[in-house]
Amino acid sequence: MRQARRPKKCALAKNPVLRGYVAARLRDDCSPKQIAGALTKRHPVGSIMRVSHETIYRSLFVQSRQVLVKDLQKHLRTSRPTRRNSHNTISKQWRSQIKEAVSIAERPAEAEERVIPGHWEGDLIVGRNVSQIGTVGDRASRVTALVQLADHKNVAANNGLDVFFPDPRSPWQRGTNANTNVLLRQYSPKGSSLAEFTQTELDVFAAKLNSGPRKSLGYDTPADRFKTLLH
Repeated sequence: MRQARRPKKCALAKNPVLRGYVAARLRDDCSPKQIAGALTKRHPVGSIMRVSHETIYRSLFVQSRQVLVKDLQKHLRTSRPTRRNSHNTISKQWRSQIKEAVSIAERPAEAEERVIPGHWEGDLIVGRNVSQIGTVGDRASRVTALVQLADHKNVAANNGLDVFFPDPRSPWQRGTNANTNVLLRQYSPKGSSLAEFTQTELDVFAAKLNSGPRKSLGYDTPADRFKTLLH
């Protein structure tokens, strides 16, 4: 009788260097698509340092392959579509109470082009017991900063900034920030309190977000793109 054919080893099983790189990036909370995209950008067609995101997922969830350890699954973001609800957003009434708020319609036209760094989008993530984190993202590079809350008038005055506010229930007017907030939920799941995070911890979360390759940047990292734009 012909012996049963053994399943073909995947790229991660055959290449310990690639496997180690993928595991390290997963521990840095990069998604399989980010990892695969970054490898595609850095290595030519046919390179043994390329792998598809589907292979990474299969290696994580088909443990019989014994390629990537199961513990790495906890670093994946949920694939469930996020839904906006009344407990996690700022209501129209709250926005109407912002003093001297200038409409986003008055934002400079150059901000729309995403070419020049320095145009930032900001928002709040609201957690249990009305705990909040401020998120700020650069439109051009997608670099993110996470901050404890401050009065917008004082921030503008102390830093020479102009601040513009979007219309209620119009997340598309600040798409960079909205997408970043989805990524941040990996560290602060809905329903959890945000009051426990220190500024140092927020800086660590932001550093992880900024070191992950983004599809919208051609799989550059926000940190690298920001450096490029400044030079």
